[in-house]
Amino acid sequence: MLPRRRVLNALCSIALLISCAAAIPAQTSTSSPAPPLVVEGIGRGTVALDGQWQFHLGDDLAWANPSFDDSGWEQIDVSKPWGAQGHWAYSGHAWYRRHIEIKDEPNGAGNVALYVPLASCTYEVYWNGRFIGRSTPLPGNNAQEQPPPAIFQLGKPGNGVLAFRAYSPPLDTSSPGDAAGLIGVPRVGSFDAIGNLAISERVTQVRSGLLVVAQVLVYGQLFLLGAVIWLRNRNQKLLFWMVAFLFSAAFWAFQDPVLFPWTETNILAALTTGAPPHSLEDISVWYLLLYFFDLDRYPALVRWTRFLAWITLVFAILDCVVYYIPSLDTHVRLFQVLDVVFTVGFSLPGIFPLVLIALAFRKHMDLSRRLVAIAAFLSDMYFVVAHTAEQGERFTRWTLYNTMTRPLFTVDGVHVSMQAILSMLLACAIVFAVYRYMVEQGQRQAALQQEFHNARAVQQVLIPEAFPHVPGFALDSIYQPAGEVGGDFFQILAIPNGGVLAIIGDVSGKGMPAAMTVSLLVGTVRTLAHFTQSPGAILAAMNQRMLGRSQGGFTTCLALRADADGKLTIANAGHIAPYLAGQELPLENSLPLGLAAETPYAESLFQLAPGQQLTLLTDGIVEAREKTGALFGFERTAAISSQPASQIAKTAALFGQDDDITVLTLTRESVESPTASPLPVPSFAL
Repeated sequence: MLPRRRVLNALCSIALLISCAAAIPAQTSTSSPAPPLVVEGIGRGTVALDGQWQFHLGDDLAWANPSFDDSGWEQIDVSKPWGAQGHWAYSGHAWYRRHIEIKDEPNGAGNVALYVPLASCTYEVYWNGRFIGRSTPLPGNNAQEQPPPAIFQLGKPGNGVLAFRAYSPPLDTSSPGDAAGLIGVPRVGSFDAIGNLAISERVTQVRSGLLVVAQVLVYGQLFLLGAVIWLRNRNQKLLFWMVAFLFSAAFWAFQDPVLFPWTETNILAALTTGAPPHSLEDISVWYLLLYFFDLDRYPALVRWTRFLAWITLVFAILDCVVYYIPSLDTHVRLFQVLDVVFTVGFSLPGIFPLVLIALAFRKHMDLSRRLVAIAAFLSDMYFVVAHTAEQGERFTRWTLYNTMTRPLFTVDGVHVSMQAILSMLLACAIVFAVYRYMVEQGQRQAALQQEFHNARAVQQVLIPEAFPHVPGFALDSIYQPAGEVGGDFFQILAIPNGGVLAIIGDVSGKGMPAAMTVSLLVGTVRTLAHFTQSPGAILAAMNQRMLGRSQGGFTTCLALRADADGKLTIANAGHIAPYLAGQELPLENSLPLGLAAETPYAESLFQLAPGQQLTLLTDGIVEAREKTGALFGFERTAAISSQPASQIAKTAALFGQDDDITVLTLTRESVESPTASPLPVPSFAL
């Protein structure tokens, strides 16, 4: 029995020791206050207020009172965030307190200044219960997460309690769990010493971010240059999206709160330097890829690009706005849910450029486009991986995001990160590719311009320089070309019986091909006129010449023979009928030239009385179009058809010329006229 009793006594003793140990408070949660920190030598420089500070979660303004007993508070290192010292993922209010004895210098140090370096929370400063100042207003979801370093005036040297009332806003999807709180050691000293310290640290910060500053300057200059070029070539979509990319990239570079602390101060700053500029940068890259690799030929892909662009931009704006809705300050859970929804909304489309890049690599690419594809792929993959690793970091405890955003190396104090390298690589690739594209476009434009001049020269040679003298008829014409060389043509030829043969037509197509077709037709007409004056036979022969040479096009043409007695014989191959006395002549119409081999061209007979004007024209009159899109039309054409040729052309041009205009008028002179009036030379309105 004795051994069993001894065992029971031993077990009871162990249980008693365990219960007593459990009743003893842990050293990390409560402790006696640290002895006052004695600060000496402030007249000779600055003194760090490092070491252990009293710390407590929650909020009570009574904690600023120097007589408050903080012996029950825990102690933490002021140089590390509270999330790394036992308060993972905590957001809200917390207080720091430190008892300080600032000794005056023999010669008098003057007023004492406090320097608070970069922090990961907003805060208010109290000295002996007196409010000294704050970083930014608190609390609220829009509280500045990383306020810049600040200087505060404490007054004369003496004993007291320095207290910080800190606040960390509700954590969003990208907030880590160990970042909130004071992260730099405060320092005290004379105003001169503190001022010099602040300048020195600011210089160090700016030097470390000089590459970011350089990015902003380079992007800004390229943006201004690109904008000027685009304003002169507004039809260049590729140039427009390059300008948009440079504009958004410059603003996105401003998102560094250390270099640009004003970027977190209000909703306007957040919208111009936060997620929206980054989304606009992504959208610009999408459209650049579309136009670089001719993917805009696929309507479905263009629609998807437009849809995803609106989705990512709208959700990016909402993701910024949600931080500045006052009613969400007290609804943390709702704020976090909305933040998740909006973040997912603008983040998921980030994988879309990978689809465009995959399609681009299936096409043959030159060096410049290949560089853009590679740079876009690397940049997008970096963002997707880093952004994914950043989301929910406080739950996964992943450190990949910190590793990816850490500087790769430092050059004379300048930090060089992977993100900066990839961003500059993408920008350079895009600018180089757009430059190459513009050079190629310029060469093509020069070739087209040369072709234009050649075609115009051919066309001018084929337009009659002077009309033949035809007794009994007054002839007038005007040829008014549009911006692009068209296929209008006409010929006036005298025939042996004292009459006139008139041919007018319009070749489908533009440029040199149309001019060469006109050359063929005019040569055919001049040859045929030596053998026949029958309009139907002439059109039939012209149709045979056009077969197999139209390359899918066609030619409308009207042939007219006016005899000395005013008899009109007209054959029509799909052309606009002539006008007589304000009315369109009812002709038998046939197919245009070059469409069918055995097309008959019937002839219609009319009589042109003395003093009457017959007006022949091309579709440049009828199809003149004003800015609203309305056509000049047949009714307006009929109403002005009795006017001189130059007036008809002028009226249509003022309405809105959209094609070459050709007007030919044939007026039978009155029998009382003893002699024919001098024949005018056809006018050219170039």
